[in-house]
Amino acid sequence: MTANAILKINPDRSAELVFAGEWILNAVIENRAAVLAAFEKPDFDRAVFNGRDVTNWNSELTALLVRLVKLCKKNNVAYVLKDFPAGVEPLLNLAFAVPEHAVSGEIVRGEPFVTVLGNIVLDFWKQTKGVFSFCRQIHASFKRFFFRRAVLRKQDFLIELQRAGVEAFAIVSLICFLVGLILAFVGSIQLKMFGAQIYVSSLVAISITRVMGAIMTGVIMAGRTGASYAATLGSMQVNEEVDALKTMGISPFDFLIMPRVLALTLMMPLLTVYADLMGILGGAFVGIFMLGLSPEDYFRMTLKALLMRNIIIGIIHGAVYGVIIAVCGCYQGINCGRNASAVGSATTSAVVYSIIWMTIATAVLTFFFTMGGV
Repeated sequence: MTANAILKINPDRSAELVFAGEWILNAVIENRAAVLAAFEKPDFDRAVFNGRDVTNWNSELTALLVRLVKLCKKNNVAYVLKDFPAGVEPLLNLAFAVPEHAVSGEIVRGEPFVTVLGNIVLDFWKQTKGVFSFCRQIHASFKRFFFRRAVLRKQDFLIELQRAGVEAFAIVSLICFLVGLILAFVGSIQLKMFGAQIYVSSLVAISITRVMGAIMTGVIMAGRTGASYAATLGSMQVNEEVDALKTMGISPFDFLIMPRVLALTLMMPLLTVYADLMGILGGAFVGIFMLGLSPEDYFRMTLKALLMRNIIIGIIHGAVYGVIIAVCGCYQGINCGRNASAVGSATTSAVVYSIIWMTIATAVLTFFFTMGGV
């Protein structure tokens, strides 16, 4: 089984490549290297690919044609296909129907630093405008909701409440119990030096209720619920379900985003209080079973350290985190691209940006609470 490709270059800077023989798997292809070398550095401006002498063919033929066509496009050589068996040209068109994957985010070598910096600033400004526009649309959707003009199904809201609340209890219980346990264990190492192990209860109660319970719950919900929002809305974008809602005159912000933002904002303070309880129980486990403290003394010191202002501060942190996680997840999902890779990127970005903005919000809230003497 042999296959051949005969290249003829004419004086008028045109070339004809005639394919002959059986272009099938494991066939011996003559002149392949010479043909590729001629198309790498062509001495012609036009090329005709002629398949009149092909007796049998499979992907071997189309694979070489695809490579030659790419070289023609690279070197600005016009080309035409002639007398190929039926099916070759449609298969070749199908190979070029989807553009090659372009690597995004690469900095082109040789560009001045000022140009690169300018592009970064412009991209940042574009993203900032997109976020503010998204927040304005959420605000408008909230106004329609309070004036009973939003298209929002009650059952969707209740389902989101269950997903963001009851279904998260298991993971919140485990993580916050372990965090309380770790805080108590680490704190006891230093307190033992002064014979003040009893104050482990105060350490755990204050740290968990004031900020740690809310932070750990926020991180859990960012990875669990925020990523789920981004993936769900991103899949809807890929399947054009969001476009279908717009076509029917239904606002995606009312129908898709509002139930999620409301549900997570309402459930985060409750989950924070529950996380505080589990963290205190984790500290009690260390204090009672590892440090030998009596349950009565431990819980008496815990109740003494529990201040309502610390609990309220933790609840405020939780509510703010709920808004941040919901907005980040929905923003990344609703602005997702139209392929599976974009859905994965949106999910990752939702988690990353949620944690970043939660950290920033914690710093801002701590500053204001400290300045206010709370």
